[in-house]
Amino acid sequence: MPKLAPKTVADSAIEGHVYKVFPNDLNAHGTAFGGMIMAKCDRLSLVVAERHSSHVCVTASVDSIHFMAPAKENDTLIFKVSINRAWNSSMEIGVKVVAENSYTRGKKHILSAYFTFVALNEENKSAPVPQLITETSQQERRFQQASIRRKARLKTIEELNACE
Repeated sequence: MPKLAPKTVADSAIEGHVYKVFPNDLNAHGTAFGGMIMAKCDRLSLVVAERHSSHVCVTASVDSIHFMAPAKENDTLIFKVSINRAWNSSMEIGVKVVAENSYTRGKKHILSAYFTFVALNEENKSAPVPQLITETSQQERRFQQASIRRKARLKTIEELNACE
């Protein structure tokens, strides 16, 4: 099997996808529906995973979704999505969402999350993915922290399998 050329974080990152919150996006509390934001995070993370791997990818796990603050009607959501680390066929994608008031330009961090995707080949078997090149200290920190989260995810899977 030929060795895959490594890729940088910037090769697949989404730096400023925007989404305007309208009344149909609100929950009964009058804030942006969390499920809508989660679905957008999953779709954008998929784009990053497929850009990095050059394969169809599927969501393997979602962990550490933290809603830090609510988004409100007329806020503009700004999504930053990038790959944190690649292993054999799986990748951790990090997401940060900021809500911006379009009138005052005030911003608040509303969500952070980690998604794990697996690349699939034409036979729907796991496919190898390129390794990741980090270029900044922040990317290197995320790269190292992804390994810690991966160990926790694998332990959780092991515990769930033991309960069957």
